[in-house]
Amino acid sequence: MKLYYSPGTCSLASSIALHEAGLPFELVLVDLKTHKTKAGEDMYAINSKGYVPILELDNGERLTEGAVILQYIADQVPGKRLMPEAGSMPRYRAMEWLNYIGTEVHKSYSPLFNASMPAEAKQFAIDKLSVRFKWVDAQLAGKQYLMGDAFCVADAYLFTVTRWAPGLNVPLDHFSNLNEYIDRVKARPAVQEALKAEKR
Repeated sequence: MKLYYSPGTCSLASSIALHEAGLPFELVLVDLKTHKTKAGEDMYAINSKGYVPILELDNGERLTEGAVILQYIADQVPGKRLMPEAGSMPRYRAMEWLNYIGTEVHKSYSPLFNASMPAEAKQFAIDKLSVRFKWVDAQLAGKQYLMGDAFCVADAYLFTVTRWAPGLNVPLDHFSNLNEYIDRVKARPAVQEALKAEKR
C-alpha cells in the first residue's frame, strides 16, 4: 500500500495506524503548496479533492478521508483490536469519537491555518477549540485512551490534531488528563516510528 502524506497534516494519524497495524506500506510525500508528489505527480490526478491522506491499496484503488482510512486499516488486522468489532455498540462509540474529532476539533482549526483570517475570527476558533478540549479532557478522566484501556485508531487521530495546538496558540496546559494522554500516546513505539518516518 501507499500512504500519500504531508508533514504536519492529519495524514500522521493514518501513518500511526499503519504502524500500529504492522501493515507494510510506502510513504509518498506530497507538497501541498505545489500539489505535486516528490516524484512530480499531480496531486489532483491522484485525489481530485487535492488533499491528504490518500491510501492506495495493493489493487490500485484509493481511499480518501482520514476517518474512513483509519477504519479500513483497523479492519485489515482485527486481531490488533484497533477498532471494536463491526456492528457492536463499542464500534459505534469509536465512530462517535472519529466524527467528533473530525468535525468538532479538526475542522475548528481551519481559521487558524488561514493567514488572511482576522484576529477576532482566530480568537473565536481558539475559544471554540478550548471548549472542545475541555470536554475531551473530562472524558479522559480515569482512562488510558478514548475507549478505556485499549488504544484505537481514534486515539491516533486525536493525538495528531492536538499536536497542532502549541504552534497555533491554542492553550492545553490546564487540561491535565489530556496532557497525560498525549504523553502516553506519544510514548507508543508505533507513534514514535510514524513521527520518525515523517521526520518530525
